[in-house]
Amino acid sequence: MPENPIESPKALSNEDLSRYIISMVHRMVLHYALWFTEVRHQMGLEQAMDVLETATEKSWQIQMKRMSKVLNFEMKNDVPAPIADLPREKLSELLDAVSANWLVNDGVWFQAVEFSHGMTEAKRCNDSTWAQFSPVEAHLIKRFLDLPENPGIEGLKQALRFRVYANINVQSMKDEGPDSFVFYMNDCRVQSARKKKNLEDYPCKSGGLVEYTYFARSIDSRIVTECIGCPPDAHPEDWYCAWRFSIPHKP
Repeated sequence: MPENPIESPKALSNEDLSRYIISMVHRMVLHYALWFTEVRHQMGLEQAMDVLETATEKSWQIQMKRMSKVLNFEMKNDVPAPIADLPREKLSELLDAVSANWLVNDGVWFQAVEFSHGMTEAKRCNDSTWAQFSPVEAHLIKRFLDLPENPGIEGLKQALRFRVYANINVQSMKDEGPDSFVFYMNDCRVQSARKKKNLEDYPCKSGGLVEYTYFARSIDSRIVTECIGCPPDAHPEDWYCAWRFSIPHKP
């Protein structure tokens, strides 16, 4: 124990108190995620998504009302005015920055496991995380876009444009008919970074099979996912991975 222990957070210096506040926000995010994880474990994903929507709406209103008073900003239709009033270009930059930070978080977690427990454990954790995240992201996008229960191929195409990945990677789609299309990841930030360092492609196929299959199925339960190619598979220069999504015709 230190000789003169600090009696409370408010006795900290301004700099340390600022760090403590940031730590509190971090704890709140973790607690929020753990609540969702446990509700999903106890009640299943569909019930958890309903609870998440209810809790998020109520929590956001309460938190923003409190924070707006402390930090002296207005709210515009449930959006903080300092964000809502940003010029279009800055909003676009903010979207890119938030999306890039999401990818950084994913990479940091992967490397934290890899460097301490090895690549096998990191890939195992990575694939399991995608198995949990992809359906959640699909459900959130589905509700954000107000898509129907089974929106079909066109619904999936729209949802893919609203994934976090869509904001930081280059992707394209090619129709093969009314009930089938191929999705191409033309430029992947992770793989491009490895290429610049003269490293081989990261073998992401196992994770991709989980990620895309679960995402598509959560958008529309009828959709079947097929991997055309994904590292460590060989691929042409104009894409890193390609996936076929289709709705089989019933005989």
